[in-house]
Amino acid sequence: MQHRIVVLGAGYTGAVAAGRIAKRLHREDVTITLVNPEPDFVERVRLHQLAAGQDLRPRPFGEMFAGTGVALKLAKVTAVDVDRRTVAVTAVNGRGQEELEYDTLVYALGSGWNDGGVPGTGEHAHDISGRPGALRLRDRLAALDAGRPVVVIGGGLTGLEAATEIAEARPDLDVALAARGALGDWLSAKGRAHLRKVVDGLGITVHDHTAVTAVEADRVRTADGRSIPAEVTVWTTGFAVHPIAGATTLEVTDHGRIVVDSTMRSVSHPDVYAVGDAAMAIGPAGKPLRMSCASGIPMAWQAADAIAARLAGTKVPRVPVRYFQQCISLGRREGLIQFVTADDRAVDRTLTGRVAALYKELICKGAAWGVANPTAGMPSRRRRVLPGELPGRARAEAAA
Repeated sequence: MQHRIVVLGAGYTGAVAAGRIAKRLHREDVTITLVNPEPDFVERVRLHQLAAGQDLRPRPFGEMFAGTGVALKLAKVTAVDVDRRTVAVTAVNGRGQEELEYDTLVYALGSGWNDGGVPGTGEHAHDISGRPGALRLRDRLAALDAGRPVVVIGGGLTGLEAATEIAEARPDLDVALAARGALGDWLSAKGRAHLRKVVDGLGITVHDHTAVTAVEADRVRTADGRSIPAEVTVWTTGFAVHPIAGATTLEVTDHGRIVVDSTMRSVSHPDVYAVGDAAMAIGPAGKPLRMSCASGIPMAWQAADAIAARLAGTKVPRVPVRYFQQCISLGRREGLIQFVTADDRAVDRTLTGRVAALYKELICKGAAWGVANPTAGMPSRRRRVLPGELPGRARAEAAA
């Protein structure tokens, strides 16, 4: 008869939100169920390393959440009914379907691969948006003979990290990068110059201003009629959110992201919070927050603190999400830290080279550490849930 909090998805945002809520509220008052199909935390920001042949440290949720009160349910979410306050899940152990009831829902199912509807992408291209895709690409790259062509499609952060990581790990391969715009065109002049230097040093062929219109088994076709050889094609042109939210009565954008307020609370259903890539939140200068770990973790902090405050009847903290830098790994020995304004526009200041690579490594380690330590450096006093927020008999007992 406790207040039931269900968190969907245990990526950076879902795991951080679950752990932070557990540190904020008394265990006697709440149950926190974290639903995820895998028993280990996936460091999504390192999946390009996994694809390039590196082994990542296992991070079991059983160890990360030991003694916190967060209960992990290994299951796949199949549907959400926000009017009945239920979540349908299918157990990964094959024991069938189940329906979970909640009083507060945190939707953190994130995003996955977006093939953009380009013909042949689903059949012939590889993705690194999740661990299964990264492992498939890892096996495919390992089987390639020297000199074979690999083309990375997409000139954003994921594409840059994938291309440079593969080129550094396999200098015997012919690696190319195809970008719709100019290489690193959102970076400062200093950032672009360093990026070009590293890419040229790794022997990566860059196809600027290139739109790919079709993917075939051994090549990609471009809008200007060219054919680029590709024994392996890696597609990194963006992410698409999970379609489950769009099938509910939640207010969502045209792309299926849940519309939230400044506390990450659904504008249509006050018992639902959304964080990370699944949420459409507005940041500095009225611009939507971009899909990224840099956005998602502060969103999870805000949502967790807002939930705890509302349940305890205290003032809801509102800390605007802002940006400080974009951290790009360019292999294991090079990096680029592009400092930005609060609304994510590049400034002249950058950090490059080995120091930048170490900086990015610290950021990645810090993000993973923060999942298991969501309130580090902050007061961890747990609050009691107000009787009015407890369901059924528990509410009456608390009031008495």
